[in-house]
Amino acid sequence: MSIYQQYFALSCEPFSIVPDPGFLYPSSQHRQAVAHLKYGLDREGGFVLLTGEVGTGKTTLTRTLIKRLPAHVRVAYVLNSTFDAADVLASICQELGIKLPKSSKTSLTKNCVDALNADLIESHAEGKKTLVVIEEAQNLSPEVLEILRLLSNLETATHKLLHILLVGQPELLETLAQKDQRQLNQRVVARFHLLPLEKTDVANYVNHRLHHAGANRAIFESSAMTTLFKLTQGVPRLINLICHHAMLAAYATGTKTVSAKLVKAAAVEIFDIEKPKQKSSGTLGWSLILGAVVALLVGIAFYADQLPSKTLLNPQSVEVPVKVESKDETVSRPLIEVVESLPLIVEVESQPLILPIEPEEIILDSKLEPVVFETSEPPVFNNPFTALFALWSVEIESLFSEEEVYSVAAEHELGAEKLINILLSELIELDRVGIVWVRDDNNRLKSYVLTAIDSGFVNLQGVKGERKETLEWLAENWNGAFLYLWHRPIDILSLRLGDKNSVALGWLQSRLLQIDDIYQPIITGEYFNEAVRLQVLNFQQQQGIRADGVVGQQTIMKINELTMSSLPRLSKGIAERAKI
Repeated sequence: MSIYQQYFALSCEPFSIVPDPGFLYPSSQHRQAVAHLKYGLDREGGFVLLTGEVGTGKTTLTRTLIKRLPAHVRVAYVLNSTFDAADVLASICQELGIKLPKSSKTSLTKNCVDALNADLIESHAEGKKTLVVIEEAQNLSPEVLEILRLLSNLETATHKLLHILLVGQPELLETLAQKDQRQLNQRVVARFHLLPLEKTDVANYVNHRLHHAGANRAIFESSAMTTLFKLTQGVPRLINLICHHAMLAAYATGTKTVSAKLVKAAAVEIFDIEKPKQKSSGTLGWSLILGAVVALLVGIAFYADQLPSKTLLNPQSVEVPVKVESKDETVSRPLIEVVESLPLIVEVESQPLILPIEPEEIILDSKLEPVVFETSEPPVFNNPFTALFALWSVEIESLFSEEEVYSVAAEHELGAEKLINILLSELIELDRVGIVWVRDDNNRLKSYVLTAIDSGFVNLQGVKGERKETLEWLAENWNGAFLYLWHRPIDILSLRLGDKNSVALGWLQSRLLQIDDIYQPIITGEYFNEAVRLQVLNFQQQQGIRADGVVGQQTIMKINELTMSSLPRLSKGIAERAKI
């Protein structure tokens, strides 16, 4: 247990550098990365690349992806990228449970390739897919890359048998760009470069981890978030390190919140930056030293053992991009300079080291509902899928792909549909809230929840909160895709002449009676007969929708619209949360 865990009433360590998928913050970057990787894995074989700087969360994202793969996908996870070609092949076979011959006159490499090929053919016949994941792929030698390229050639007459995901630092892209690697580079079916968090995401990232660890209030002050971004430039691993030590300092000084001063002091401690001499023996710096000593006794060594050899710990070697105020450009400066450019730590009155209060005073009631952190700033939206479901009163954990949206929707009597290249007039006629993708000033697609259309204006919910734009602006910047939910109360998508479904017919007749009190229910014998079809046809003609006598999605949505006042609709403005 972390030394401050009980003090802040946390159930687990919030800022561990262990890549736990449960702590993954679903930023727009990570959602796009998952989408790219899933696209690559859905293709028939080939290479998929995930690259990013040290500490940006590649491993956590990879483990999240693996955790969400369907059961028919086998995974071989290779952590040591410094192996030679034979050892890499042996590791893949071991991960997949492939037995190699005990003695053979041929080489280990050939034995592995032959055994792997036979196993892949057998697995393919059973409807299984195989994925090989290699971490720290920038360390792979040319010989290993060539072996992997040859493995990607394993195939049947119609299908590739292997997917290979390479996870590495940007040097991997440089390696694959070389002329002698062009054959492998041409086999890459999807790639994504993971960037650090944006400034607006840092506060959400910190609070997301705290909430997951059991916090029921905001622990970091708003000013601390600004300082944290300046120090880390959004690199999650550096954020974790500084937040951990800042919370330790808060515990050591007996404060309940983490200020910008504590964040800067934590960075000074972590990166061993020389601090200005303090005149008072009771300064904040001395408290931090005391806290650091205690922390050393309970496991700071753990971090030293767990950090990869290339973790940025030397402030002279850590360079972060910094905006220069006098010029419209960005330059790189050592982290030590960034820290020293921040306001100096102000001395505080001398105070004794405050020990944790009694456990019974801080243990949370297990029956309490999760509490939304109260801060001086409005809450920031970070996951469009979650926000869309929230409009339907469905509270879910963060989703990362559209496939998950369809699955979750079905669990809550909802349907989900994504329309491509539709017209703005069609979107308005559909009259449902949903997700749109809009290009920003840098020509990058960003997702928003479209919540209202009124008097020529649209309301969008995005990363920076609510924004209001004109319909003309939306038409100019929207890519034409729209993902929306609709209420699907019956177990089939349609009812047509001859279908037998007593539940669906009961729903249909009760709703038609609700719409028109002179409607006469028909004895159907549990079948969708001609009399019911004619009534449906009459309803469709009256409502101006496709008149085919079939109860399909459009007809169900029109019935819902007329009988369910709480539906989240664009024409209702910012919709009330539906109670369905």
